[in-house]
Amino acid sequence: MTTDFEKRIRLLWLALGLVCALILFYSVYTFIGTFVFGVFIYYAVRPIYRRLNVRIASPTLAAFLSMFLLVLPALLIVVVTLGIAVEELLRFVRNSDLEGLEAALSPYVNDIVSNVGLDAIMSGNIDTLTLQQVLAIVTQLVSFVGLGVLHLFIMLALAFYLLRDGSRLSALCLRCVPHETFEAYGRAVDKDLKNVYFGNIANAVFTGTIGAITYTTLNFFAPVGAAIPYPALLGLLTGVASLIPVVGMKLVYFPVAAYMAGLLVVSGQVGALWFVVAFALLSLIVVDTIPDVVLRPFVSGGTLHSGTLMLTYIFGSLLFGWYGIFLAPLLLVVVVEFVRIPLPTLYASWGDRVGDGQTTLADTNWRAHSRDVTVESTDGGQEDGHADDPSH
Repeated sequence: MTTDFEKRIRLLWLALGLVCALILFYSVYTFIGTFVFGVFIYYAVRPIYRRLNVRIASPTLAAFLSMFLLVLPALLIVVVTLGIAVEELLRFVRNSDLEGLEAALSPYVNDIVSNVGLDAIMSGNIDTLTLQQVLAIVTQLVSFVGLGVLHLFIMLALAFYLLRDGSRLSALCLRCVPHETFEAYGRAVDKDLKNVYFGNIANAVFTGTIGAITYTTLNFFAPVGAAIPYPALLGLLTGVASLIPVVGMKLVYFPVAAYMAGLLVVSGQVGALWFVVAFALLSLIVVDTIPDVVLRPFVSGGTLHSGTLMLTYIFGSLLFGWYGIFLAPLLLVVVVEFVRIPLPTLYASWGDRVGDGQTTLADTNWRAHSRDVTVESTDGGQEDGHADDPSH
């Protein structure tokens, strides 16, 4: 028989657990975008990690190499693109007559210089107000860059430790809730998230291929002096940028379109601006919209309905902002698998007695069934329910 003292101790432990849960929830909610992006990186890298962990004895080294192998190609593409952009900009400045452009931009530049106080700094007449303005701008810039680096570090650190210690976390959860329904629910959520998030990587590859083919083909119809610069590289860069929520590929083809239009205006080829318009429209429709709305749900779907997943991607960004493209599918998976696995068990438990190990109304012998059935994994090999155990 439970005494009043034992009940008070139990309530105390429950209250402490609730406080810990609220602290954890607040921490995750504060960095929800960073947290979700880190989970996405984890699922994107996990197939590589599993293959390396078979050949490398150290899980830490395998996790580090997996992260490096995923980030390196994207980093190389970005670095090469930035190098080419700087080279093209310097060539443009050397070979173009910028007197008209200088006259047009001069008033705006003078306003910026006067507002920031650069003229006072250059002349040596620095007063307290000017110094405060400059320090405020520098502080904001450093704070912005530092915050971005911090978020990037949290993403990579979360993905790294999930790769290395995911099996321990999975075992801990199963020890805390040792129930077959919970285990089946966790496995189903893990499998669906793997399909969805790894599908984003596949979508980036397809998008980069579509972009490279589209821009290379479009260059055959380009007027003299209006060709798309480095079309194949530009297409690959759109694939990398497709991993960035909401703005994504627009960060690539909007500046390129502006650059091409500026070259044509400065060189007096205003009649060739139709090609820039065609480039922008094809980028928006063929390279951006079609892969993101149509292709992404099909390569990410797995057991999820492709139409539902497509609507999730569309409304996720509208509801949650930049991280909605990763958070909305996660919420969809959690809800769908809850309806599919735990809910029927709960419903049945309100009526007839539920058999030991039952997880759904349609499956009354899950204990035996889960030991025999293996699911073919989309990243090669088989999954036998130990989703985070590198030894499987």
